[in-house]
Amino acid sequence: MKRVSLLTVCLMVVFLQANARTIFVKAVANGNGASWSNAFGDLQQALKSAKAGDEIWVAAGVYTPTKSNDRMVAFSIPSGVKMYGGFAGNETAFQQRNIQSNPTTLSGEIGTISQEDNSYTIIYTRHAGSDTEIDGFIISGGHANGIGSIGDMKVCGGAWFNDGSNGESSPVVRNCIFQDNVARNGAAIYNFAKNGVCSPMIENCLFTGNSADLDGGAIFNDGNSGVCNPIINKCNFTRNAATYGACILNVGKNGQCRPMINESAFTNNTSLVRGSVVYNHREQGSNCEATMTSCRTDDNDSMVGKEVSNTLNGENSNVEAKKTGKTSGIRVIAMGKN
Repeated sequence: MKRVSLLTVCLMVVFLQANARTIFVKAVANGNGASWSNAFGDLQQALKSAKAGDEIWVAAGVYTPTKSNDRMVAFSIPSGVKMYGGFAGNETAFQQRNIQSNPTTLSGEIGTISQEDNSYTIIYTRHAGSDTEIDGFIISGGHANGIGSIGDMKVCGGAWFNDGSNGESSPVVRNCIFQDNVARNGAAIYNFAKNGVCSPMIENCLFTGNSADLDGGAIFNDGNSGVCNPIINKCNFTRNAATYGACILNVGKNGQCRPMINESAFTNNTSLVRGSVVYNHREQGSNCEATMTSCRTDDNDSMVGKEVSNTLNGENSNVEAKKTGKTSGIRVIAMGKN
């Protein structure tokens, strides 16, 4: 039986690879996505047609989740789909992509020119596997300022809500800029692991100017009753703000939240109370600890305590998160071509 099962899996993989497509999107186009000359003009059309194994190549331009004023509409990324920005719109090979020369923006700017009616969440992933990728985008203008409780996309994850509740959602996000997003919690990314697993790979990204009214100015890792262990590699965090955890806030109530933060830089971030870099919200029954390796912190401001701070059973503590290696002097990360 095991041999049959393994053979079945292998055949499925071969089938998916053989049927994988590249879907093309260009802001001014009006085609069926089969080529640059016949590209979709609407990114939502591409996402609705995409299946696991497909790649979506998106040319420079600005794309919004909806042309209406429905704030609940987001770009929902199917599991197993790879979505790449940074194309000029004439490339014949992926290696020709240049994300710096071809800014590709996913924007929450819908409705009026006021940010108050922007999309609650720009990108939504639910139960997305590790073969799901978002790469080469500027993600800005998400505004999760609605009314709701923790775990509600109206108040969490202005740029990206990653939903692993009752399942697993661990996609890859690379070479992205999260800029000027707002939320009550997790203005750039909210990782929701309730009764599930939510452990994405976040690599070579810039988080700048994001602001949470409450917690997690850039990233909120919610391991409440689940497992939330993201890996954050070679990222820059600057000018982010929150009440607790201006850059990263971790919660592990009745669950586990143990992010790995490697070779990342934190500068000019502001916490109104504690944790201008990282805040670990530890409560009874939690397993919550961030491990930081070869990170740099400069000119971050917390009203109380250190840049990295913890709460233990409801009482504040200035004990730092676990650190290994040097904590200063790493290079400033710059996004490359690919």
